[in-house]
Amino acid sequence: MTVRLEIVALDGIDEVRSGDDLAALIDQAADSSGLRLADDDVVVVTQKVVSKAEGRLVELASVTPSDFAQAWAERWDKDARQVELVLRESAAIVRMGPGGLIISRTRHGLVCANAGVDVSNVGGGEVASLLPIDPDASAQRIRDGLHQRTGVAPAVIVSDSFGRPWRNGIVNVAIGSAGIEAVRDMRGEPDAAGRPMRATIIAVADQLASAADLAGGKVEGRPVVVIRGYRWRPSEAGASVLVMEPERDLFP
Repeated sequence: MTVRLEIVALDGIDEVRSGDDLAALIDQAADSSGLRLADDDVVVVTQKVVSKAEGRLVELASVTPSDFAQAWAERWDKDARQVELVLRESAAIVRMGPGGLIISRTRHGLVCANAGVDVSNVGGGEVASLLPIDPDASAQRIRDGLHQRTGVAPAVIVSDSFGRPWRNGIVNVAIGSAGIEAVRDMRGEPDAAGRPMRATIIAVADQLASAADLAGGKVEGRPVVVIRGYRWRPSEAGASVLVMEPERDLFP
């Protein structure tokens, strides 16, 4: 059992730009922080810097809103260009509600606000970031890059902030992962009284992503966090296993 965790937010990662080598930036930041990465570490990287490095940015000036986006934006005093991007990035619209909020199902299967389109912490409000095309592949590239540079292969999680339908507030969750078992199925294992558990499935990667945010923060400019001491299980399944099948979703 894990009884103690060390959570270290890395300093020294400045503004990330398209084409930047995130593995190199993480390695340099760890070195300047006096931290030597190890195989059993978990490296949590925020979606925003992954999207920036992968060029998943759109100048709002380049977006022509549809009539539908224009009407919705006018109704709720939103930027029609941003609404249009949300519609383009959505595989399906789950809900549209007061305040102009759009809950979407993305092409990844993620259900989230505004299809993950975000203008915070990027471009002064005139640039929007989109989710990575394949967050699991993004995490794997970072892991492979760290292995090539350092000789070790820590688990990697790509995190993003999501709301929850039955709770107030947002938490960070894993939208991509590499090397780590993202979901631990404990069904059939004995509980503390020795009885077999019937429904316990732990979203391990989500818990680690949320813990990392406590150290990294939202506006502190520390987009990479190293978690040390958690005894994670290896897996190549990625974070896509966290996506609930639509037919089982009670909050569609």
